Amino acid sequence: MELPLQLSLLASGLGTVYALGCAAWVMRQSEGGEALQLPYLAIRKGAAAFMRIQYGTIAIVGLAIFALLWVIPQFGPPTAVGFALGGICSGLSGVVGMWVAVHANVRTANAAQSGLSKALQVAYRSGSVTGFLLASLALAAVGGFYLWLHQQPETGLAPLAGLGFGASLISIFSRLGGGIFTKAADVGADLAGKVEQNIPEDDPRNPAVIADNVGDNVGDCAGMAADVFESYAVTLIACILVASWLAPQYPLLQTFPLAMGGIALLACLFGGQFVWLGNSDNVGLALLRGVSISLVLAAVGYYQISEYFLTHQAEFTSQSIILATLIGLGVGFGMVLNTAFYTGLRFPPVQRIAKAACQGHGTNIITGLAIGMKSTTLPTLLVALGIILAYQLAGVYGIAIATIGLLAMTPIVITIDAYGPVADNAGGIVEMAGLPEAARSNTDALDAAGNMTKALTKVFAIGTAGLAALALFAAYRLEFSAKGDALIFSLEDPFVLSGIFIGALLPFLFSGMALEAVGRAAGRIVNEVRRQFHENPKILEGKALPDYAQAIAMLTRAAILSMILPGSLPVLAPLAAAIVTPWMPQGSMALLVGGMLMGAVTTGLLLALSMSTGGGAWDNAKKYIEAGHYGGKGSPAHHAAVTGDTVGDPCKDTAGPAINPMIKVLSLMAVLLAPFLG
Repeated sequence: MELPLQLSLLASGLGTVYALGCAAWVMRQSEGGEALQLPYLAIRKGAAAFMRIQYGTIAIVGLAIFALLWVIPQFGPPTAVGFALGGICSGLSGVVGMWVAVHANVRTANAAQSGLSKALQVAYRSGSVTGFLLASLALAAVGGFYLWLHQQPETGLAPLAGLGFGASLISIFSRLGGGIFTKAADVGADLAGKVEQNIPEDDPRNPAVIADNVGDNVGDCAGMAADVFESYAVTLIACILVASWLAPQYPLLQTFPLAMGGIALLACLFGGQFVWLGNSDNVGLALLRGVSISLVLAAVGYYQISEYFLTHQAEFTSQSIILATLIGLGVGFGMVLNTAFYTGLRFPPVQRIAKAACQGHGTNIITGLAIGMKSTTLPTLLVALGIILAYQLAGVYGIAIATIGLLAMTPIVITIDAYGPVADNAGGIVEMAGLPEAARSNTDALDAAGNMTKALTKVFAIGTAGLAALALFAAYRLEFSAKGDALIFSLEDPFVLSGIFIGALLPFLFSGMALEAVGRAAGRIVNEVRRQFHENPKILEGKALPDYAQAIAMLTRAAILSMILPGSLPVLAPLAAAIVTPWMPQGSMALLVGGMLMGAVTTGLLLALSMSTGGGAWDNAKKYIEAGHYGGKGSPAHHAAVTGDTVGDPCKDTAGPAINPMIKVLSLMAVLLAPFLG
């Protein structure tokens, strides 16, 4: 076994042990008294029911695809096994992380009574379970499957695409199902509770409030975990495939991305221990300290392993590879700064949206849309510059390595993301349990930092998705080149041009379906909340509990049914091209699908960035007003800001992030179907 592969498998083992150790520590913490148990048990029961139904539905679809891959000769058992491995590991990382997060909600709420430091420790270690387990499973799955394929030379490395496809399928349905559920609950709770009844957020009288807390776990924790697992695994696979086709005489280039993942995981293990509160009690600073130290250690590690492993191969210099990894880190850092500027409460974009709310709902929406569109400028230029520089250094392999350089920071980035919904739900439980104001103040401090980290992570996922899709596009082209069928993409070719237009359409159609699903489900929740208030006035008086289970069951049905059609779109589009290939001119469908990938990646990246950043800005504009500006809570400006937030929520938490797996499913389907498109 090659040393880079050994390094990655060793690191993944250590990461798994650390994640399980954090889970055991969290579970040993106290759940608190009886007042905390009612909301906690309702959230736990609702989350378990949703996940059981969602993953049961996904399993049915997955088994059908597994059987097809097994029996079709062009794929065969190796591809089917890879598909199952990718799907199981992706699902496992999300389910285990979400299970710990649900149990950590009440433990963080209870710890908040002891102090901010203890509450941060519980929430952060809960997030560490998701972050480190996700990265460890991705490294182990890709590295282990690569090792198995390497021992069977006749099979080749093409079945790796099956592993990526399995992870992508879980990702797109998890993102959609969880996103539809959580945002429909959030929007419904805000409209029927905050606006119509003027009751506080997380008020236990609101029948949708438990569904909202359930949604934070299934959407922001399990959904994000599946999304980034897929991004990480797919980028590793794309890099391996590109190296195998570009320079088959240097197998070390194939395993080097795995070594990068291993060294970054070890760096994150060390850097994550520096998350503690200083004298300022600044939670955001504590989290960013851990990320910054991990980043520096990873960069040093990249340099060391590049010098050690790549000095004796002649395809690319070790210096060019090192610079490519630093470019990837630089692009990610620039995107993070851009997001912090456009979504931070202290910066002009959020304050402009809040000020526009003073003139009414319409001006708030218009300003938010404008901010979201403008926010795409710097990330797009950074990605373009990064692509050019990385290509100049090491060709297509340099682009893939730059993406790995950024994505290898997954353990610490997802840790601070998964911490967010735990902190958010802890605040809700504190509110519903009626704990002292000091506890609520501590959870509010955790939640404010969590809003920042969730916004940063979404942009991290979107940026890496765009770069990963470019690497997959290169793999698609190289697969034809390896067979001697070079694809030439010219705008004068009608099939290429048509493919670009079709691909550019897909993210818009996909997002429209997702947003419409949230709107329908939210409408049902609003009607359900109104019905309960009307039929049982004692709920608003605080003398009777609402029927939380009915709201959760209604949302579960709506989310599961609504995720099927948009989730199938990126699978069906290239499949349709493969089906009509026998009746079309030779190579025409291969060019059309290639054009489809170009169009989808371009518009998908911009649309996802616009919706995610704009949605975050709308959300924080509402929080800016709630902090006492422009009339504070209950003012006309606040009502307008709530409307803006209800528009931004499904953009930033459902449609925008779900575009990431959508473009990668599309790309992987193209790679898998390449034998049928020639």
